[in-house]
Amino acid sequence: MIKEMKSYEKIEQYDTEITNALADNYKVIIDNLGEDVTREGLEKTPERVAKAMQYLTHGYGLDPLEILKSAMFTEDHQQMIVVKDIEVYSMCEHHMLPFFGKAHVAYIPNGKIVGLSKIPRVVDAFARRMQVQERLTDQIKNCIQEALNPLGVAVVIEAQHMCMQMRGIQKQNSVTTTSSFTGAFEKDKTRKEFISLVSNKLS
Repeated sequence: MIKEMKSYEKIEQYDTEITNALADNYKVIIDNLGEDVTREGLEKTPERVAKAMQYLTHGYGLDPLEILKSAMFTEDHQQMIVVKDIEVYSMCEHHMLPFFGKAHVAYIPNGKIVGLSKIPRVVDAFARRMQVQERLTDQIKNCIQEALNPLGVAVVIEAQHMCMQMRGIQKQNSVTTTSSFTGAFEKDKTRKEFISLVSNKLS
């Protein structure tokens, strides 16, 4: 006998006033695009998009500096720490289309280290905003530098931009790479070591 599955409640929390305001605007947008917002498939779309956009930009409600400060530890380690292949999902501020890829982050401690999970959280906190890749790269670097005061910070982001692939020049295989360095990583030898570590698969 097959047991009946119990229903579950999906809990989502959104600001009702903001959700309603966004949904009203999306109704107008859909209508202006020539669609019938009252038809079955689109009836709840404005509300869904309103909630999706709040999630995609929830980084505005996060404090990346406090994320790092919440898990800082004293440690006498002065070798490079690398967190690579951090997934990045962000929204291009020029066309409100996604860009996505990988971030590679490294720092050389100067008496303080941070919990490893906090670095991807910082990347996400800045990425979940209206962004350009260049600024995103610098913001991550500057935040780590300010919180830890390390001997150096390196950030490289490789991303594909839907505004290039779906519209405009429509180059589907193009990848944009941005980098930003401080301190020891401005020296050629240290920078090359970092690039080698993030470029190669470690066995």
